[in-house]
Amino acid sequence: MEDRRGGGFGGFGGFGGGMPIRVGGRLGIGGFLLLLLLSVVFKQDFLSVLGGGQAGAPATSSRPVNDPAEEPMVQFVSFVLDDTQATWSRLLQERGVQYPRAKLVLFRDAVSSACGSARSITGPFYCPADQKAYIDLGFYDELKQRFGAPGDFAQAYVLAHEIGHHVQNVLGIEEKVRRAMRSDPGERNALSVQMELQADCFAGVWGHSTAERKILESGDVEEALTAASAIGDDRLQRMSGRQVSADTFTHGSSAQRVEWFQRGLQSGDPEMCNTFGQ
Repeated sequence: MEDRRGGGFGGFGGFGGGMPIRVGGRLGIGGFLLLLLLSVVFKQDFLSVLGGGQAGAPATSSRPVNDPAEEPMVQFVSFVLDDTQATWSRLLQERGVQYPRAKLVLFRDAVSSACGSARSITGPFYCPADQKAYIDLGFYDELKQRFGAPGDFAQAYVLAHEIGHHVQNVLGIEEKVRRAMRSDPGERNALSVQMELQADCFAGVWGHSTAERKILESGDVEEALTAASAIGDDRLQRMSGRQVSADTFTHGSSAQRVEWFQRGLQSGDPEMCNTFGQ
């Protein structure tokens, strides 16, 4: 796990290779324009450093770098990360495939990855180019408060879904889908839905393994199903005041997400997760 919660500029960390821009009377026009651009992009007042200090120093956060209140969640996601990957390592080894472990990056507010930069509002995501999953722990508060999906297994489902994307990358599915998207842009959304639903099914496969090992608690499955339903495209469109349009879906409807998670959960078999053959 890679902890970037205390990285410079809201999680971007080590901007400019760690070379500070000294400010004060000797700040050049280039440095000033850089600070102005950063202020606009990240909606933080980087120009305030003109009074002294270094622009290369981490931006002030309302929370400490290692917020003690977040530590139980850090320990929890670390456990889920290790357990999901141990499960997939075993499952793929049985099929003659070596499983290289993904990394999990914790960030706050914004982050850069090999797939580009992202802000917390984007939600958790996986980048195949660097084989890392990214999450701002604040998303779990949003999952509970905005989407009405509380519970530790709801949180585990979210991370298991992102590791599901890593499994797709390892198996070559991700690259095949990207090639198909490039060759037929009109099918981009439909292919995206199929890929996301397969990641949901893969999350269910891991959930099946936890049930076999009797580490599920009463209500855990319901929490995951609630989370899957809460972030369906149709529900999100309604929440934003838009008309539901299946042609614009990128992750699948609430019913589809629940259905595919359940398929993996009930079977424990990755072969049952062929969303592309439907």
